[in-house]
Amino acid sequence: MSPSQHTPLTPEWVKDAVFYQIFPDRFARSGRESGLRLQPWGSAPTTDGYMGGDLWGVMERLDHIQALGVNAIYFCPVFQSASNHRYHTHDYFRVDPMLGGNEALRALIDAAHARGIRIVLDGVFNHASRGFFQFNDILEQGRGSAYLDWFHIQGWPLHPYDDAQPANYFAWWGIRALPKFNTNHPAVREFLWEVGEYWMRFGIDGWRLDVPNEIDDDDFWREFRRRVKAVNPDAYIVGEIWGDAHRWLAGDQFDAVMNYHFTRPCLAFFGARTLDHPMNERSGTGRVDPMDAPAFARRVEEVTRMYHPEIVRAQLNLLDSHDTARFLTAVGGDPTAFRLASVFQLTYVGAPCIYYGDEVGLPGGPDPDCRRAFPWEDGANWDRQTWELLQKLAAARHAAPALRRGEFRVTYAEGEALAYVREHAAGNAHVAINAALSPARLPLSAVHPGTYRDVLTGQAHTLAEGAGVDVPARGAVVLVQE
Repeated sequence: MSPSQHTPLTPEWVKDAVFYQIFPDRFARSGRESGLRLQPWGSAPTTDGYMGGDLWGVMERLDHIQALGVNAIYFCPVFQSASNHRYHTHDYFRVDPMLGGNEALRALIDAAHARGIRIVLDGVFNHASRGFFQFNDILEQGRGSAYLDWFHIQGWPLHPYDDAQPANYFAWWGIRALPKFNTNHPAVREFLWEVGEYWMRFGIDGWRLDVPNEIDDDDFWREFRRRVKAVNPDAYIVGEIWGDAHRWLAGDQFDAVMNYHFTRPCLAFFGARTLDHPMNERSGTGRVDPMDAPAFARRVEEVTRMYHPEIVRAQLNLLDSHDTARFLTAVGGDPTAFRLASVFQLTYVGAPCIYYGDEVGLPGGPDPDCRRAFPWEDGANWDRQTWELLQKLAAARHAAPALRRGEFRVTYAEGEALAYVREHAAGNAHVAINAALSPARLPLSAVHPGTYRDVLTGQAHTLAEGAGVDVPARGAVVLVQE
């Protein structure tokens, strides 16, 4: 970590958060939005078409979300769009009517806040869509449009649909449906900053920024931060940066990033026995090769030191997302690998983020298969062991300051066994994970003598320095000092 000129300030609440990521079209359908031609709920996900999940449906399932131990939700885009994923924004000031419109978001924010649950929205500011008014005006008016400078027009005529012809405008990754904003234009900059401010005033608690590195302009993001934080100093600004993010994490742009540096080693170690290499090569994470415990410990310690400690405590730590194969599928369908990774995720430094459906064993390959409908009507086939484990881990995290705020240090890493401590003035927590197929006794160090309780079994342990703990095969022990 390069030394910083000052300590970055990140929202305190994020360090205590357990996030839940929702892809709105696939989470829950309320039935309140009628007159729609929808795909059957639970049918194979496709790039086009809608299953009809909406924000009213999310409201109806807040009991489920709260019971899991979640206190923050990150939504994939909710603004009006002609796509089921809504990254093709038509109107940045209007929640998609299919999702229930602004009224539904207002009701959801109020209901979530009443339960102590924060709401973070997805900001897609690098590109708009063919249906975005200003771009649509260019399609209609041609050279006479008042908005020519809002985009990167290279020639005429434009070909927004004919792949056999040059598009004649810059589009995100060459996808004609996603014309790229000209964020050097003052009117575009002001428009996007106003979007950021508007929804903060509406009551959201932060922004997840889609591909923000592709707005290659630090001053743009500095002003975005200034505007957002002026409305709510506790707003969380988290960027989708897959690689090194030092440039954006100096304290003047983002609070944190989606921590894919965390995701890859979790796949490599916890899924080492069953990794699906072809699946991962097609997924957002790319090829992942197995790691043993020493290699995992080295990589995780690097990730822990990668940024300023204040940033690390605010990182969004995810095992999978709408952009990757689901962890369960990426590790060949082995639920024990997901459970072990979840133990680590919810006892490691930073904010854990659970992708909707993972808590009940929902599988899914790369996009669009990772965006399956939540199986509400198939409760008999839910993975109850995973659900109960995540509940216990989230509850333990909320109850134990060490699991949220404690310093992280690996104390043992051999073969398929890992032990680490979260050190905190209020009492330490020790975690021992055994990824092997047979039980193991793992040594603990940095133990403050006293009574500890395993939050997974409720069993009490009296520990002294140099104590060992028996860990079941493909299992874990999470000891919190009483």
